[in-house]
Amino acid sequence: MALKNVIGLDHAVVMVKDLDKAAENWKRLGFTISPRGTHSAHMGSGNYTIMLDPDYMELLGVLTPTEHSAPARAFLEKRGEGIERIAFTAVDSAAGAEEIRARGYVPIGPTDFERPVTMPDGTLSAAKFRTFQWPTAEAPGGVRIFACQHKTRETVWIPELMKHANGAKRLKQALIITPDPANDAAHLSRLIDRDVRAEPDGATAVPSGGDRADFVFLTRDQLGKRYPEVSLAGLPERGGAGLVISADVAAAEKALGSTGVHSSGAICVPPAAGNGTLLAFVKA
Repeated sequence: MALKNVIGLDHAVVMVKDLDKAAENWKRLGFTISPRGTHSAHMGSGNYTIMLDPDYMELLGVLTPTEHSAPARAFLEKRGEGIERIAFTAVDSAAGAEEIRARGYVPIGPTDFERPVTMPDGTLSAAKFRTFQWPTAEAPGGVRIFACQHKTRETVWIPELMKHANGAKRLKQALIITPDPANDAAHLSRLIDRDVRAEPDGATAVPSGGDRADFVFLTRDQLGKRYPEVSLAGLPERGGAGLVISADVAAAEKALGSTGVHSSGAICVPPAAGNGTLLAFVKA
């Protein structure tokens, strides 16, 4: 039985060393970036979001070292920039936490937090969330997972922030490289009660639920064969590697200019130009 309170991939978190520089970089890649958000003092982090429909990407940076930000800091020290965790959409975080507890995983949370949001008309509002995490050690392919209940969707999915010069529309796949794709995919499938699917090139996919993006576990070699023209420099041997984005490919090609690399019918941003994240824009 699939989890009743988790309905698919919500957002991918890209951990960055310098939050403001990363935001400028993603602006140059043709994304519309939200105003900077600052989380609570005990979290010690800040973010910029890149809103799609029905999902999004988050650039996350540590502003002040705290106990809560210790795993994020350890990630940056060990891996450098890149996809550090991926969130699912929680219908009800409290109920979702009890669902995974019943499956033998002790949840972290649920935790309530919020960040101030400046709306397009200049008024100040807040984005409010309730999250729960699977145990930190349960990180398929080295990627932590959690679930996020949006209590104020209207302050997150703001229409003005959802139009991008590069034509980005929604996430299609989260790419995770690992020496053992089948084993790591099976790990995720147990955590979220979803079946695995074999890909033609030997990779293993795990649908995240509903019509949301798939997780694809593949070796570094398999990723290289999918995008042979793209340098994979900067990617780890195991961890979050990239995002496949449904988009207007012509708009992506124009917005990316010389940064864009044509490969396998996609317009790609190499990891070195995407803060440790391969971005592949494909026809929507």
